[in-house]
Formats: sequence, structure tokens, C-alpha cells
Amino acid sequence: MGGDHAPTEIVSGAARAVREMDVEVIITGLRPDLTAELKKHGFHDSTIRLVDAIEVVKDGENAIIAAMRKPNSSMAIATKLVKDGKADAVVSAGSTGAFMVNAYQHLGCLPGIERPIVGGAFLKLAPNTFMLDMGANVGCQASDLLKFAVAGSVFVRKFHGIENPTVGLLNVGAEEGKGTEVVKEAYCLLKESGLNFIGNVEGMDIPGGKANVIVCDGFVGNILLKYSEGMAKGINHFLSEELAVMLPQPAVESVTSKLMKQISTPDTTGGGPIWGINGVAIVCHGASRADHIAAAISEAKLAVESDFVGTLRVELEKALKGTPG
Repeated sequence: MGGDHAPTEIVSGAARAVREMDVEVIITGLRPDLTAELKKHGFHDSTIRLVDAIEVVKDGENAIIAAMRKPNSSMAIATKLVKDGKADAVVSAGSTGAFMVNAYQHLGCLPGIERPIVGGAFLKLAPNTFMLDMGANVGCQASDLLKFAVAGSVFVRKFHGIENPTVGLLNVGAEEGKGTEVVKEAYCLLKESGLNFIGNVEGMDIPGGKANVIVCDGFVGNILLKYSEGMAKGINHFLSEELAVMLPQPAVESVTSKLMKQISTPDTTGGGPIWGINGVAIVCHGASRADHIAAAISEAKLAVESDFVGTLRVELEKALKGTPG
């Protein structure tokens, strides 16, 4: 029931996943709305199972309050299905904050992780570059940045087949010794971590894919993410006007559409895991369409089959041995 285009695009994506992948899908939400959408795709309750939810978390609601006051929301019930062993993974395009609270509340975090982590790719210009945290953790300590690096490295290995992913620390300069005290301390931890740490990277290095995993405080990461989204829209608008006097409209739309797929966050990835949760929980962009939802379900399937959570648990334990905090 969550997302800018719910439930139409969510159900459409689920139907596509069932047709094209070896998966079973359970949809939680308001039964009349979901039944009507399933009928459009020739599905019924025996093909894609519906589990009733009498509440829906809406955009703009306080994440913690919504999770507490709506224990029977569609995302809460979906997450409980994983907790109870009735589903292997949960996918949501609803409020990221509320989804994270539900995941934390019902599935808990892995040892060594105090709060869930959100990250992923946000530029197709750099398809093998993943940044975390993107907003879940604000006011990080150096040990948090090390955890982000471990989580990102496991994700890149498991999901993208890069055996020895490079790790960069987002900073205001490339030289060692730059940045805040927290960042300087994180540099030392990463250098001794056994990860493939290549040092500091700057914002201009991200589109060029200088590192596979880039770690930063969630405050910085979220600003960078939202700036990139705004820049994508701004460039699209600018080109649409400039090219309109030079090219036919179909050609203009072709160029701007290709550009948006390269630099717009929803077009870069269907969704990604909430790192550090003791279970597979995939969060999608709120603007996700059916193909993004299907892609996110595929990511969830891969996470389960590759034992992403189990591997992350082991790698965190190794990396954090003897690390303060």
C-alpha cells in the first residue's frame, strides 16, 4: 500500500515477478483495493495470496509514532510474516523511516549494529558504486563508518560478483589527515580493517566510479542523494527546453529519457536491503513503478539465496573484533 503509485504499480510489479521469477508473493494491505488490482492481471487470491491489513502508514507520518500506533499496518504485517517464518523476505515502497522502524522492531539488528543502515547505488553513471549511509544514521561515530564499509563490501560481493570491492571514505580532500575528527579516526580503522580500502574519495569521484563502496555519515549521504535527484530534474528540464528548438519532440524525449535513467535514483535500482537487519528487508524508492518493484523482488530473492544476512553477520564479527564502540 506504500509508494507514490500504490497499489497499482506495486501489484503490477508483484504480478510480473510471479510470472517471470521462481517466487511466491504475499501482498498485505486493504483487500478490496488489492483484489481489484489483481483482477487486472488475471490473478486471484490463490495465485498471489492476500493478507489483510486494516491500517496504512501514509507519507508524512512520523516514522516512530506511525509504527507504534499502527501495529496492523500493511508494512508491519508484512514484516511480521518474515519474523514468523511465513515469508523469506519483505519488500516495501512505503515510508522508509516507518519501514526501518518496523524492521528493527520485529526482526532486530545483527550483533554489532545498533541501528539499521540504508544505502545503495544512485547513479547509473557509476553502476558499481554504492554509498552508505543515505540517511538512516545521522551523527555517526568512526566505528559506524567501519560497519558501513563491511556491509557495503558484503553486498557488492554477493549481489554484484565483485570479489574484492574497493572502499572509499567520502571526504573534503583525498589526502590522509583531512576531514573531521570522526572521519580521521574512521580512516585509521578502515586502513587496519583488512578491507580493500583505497583512502579518501571526494564528491566529484562518485560519478566516475572511483570506489565500489563509499561510506559517509547519513546526514551527508542523504543531502548528496537528494541533491542528485534535484539535479537530475533540473538538467532534464533545461535540456527539454534547449533541445525543443533544435529537434523534433520525440527525439527530445528520447534524449531526456535516456539521461534520466542514468542519473535519476528510482531508475538506477529497484530497491536495496536495509543493511544490518536480522532478516531480508528490501526498501524501494517511493516513486517506484512496476518494473522497479519486480527488480526489488528479484533482489530479495538473491539476498535469500546467497545468504546475504548470514555472511554479513560473520564479516561484521571479524571486522569489529577489538574495535571500540
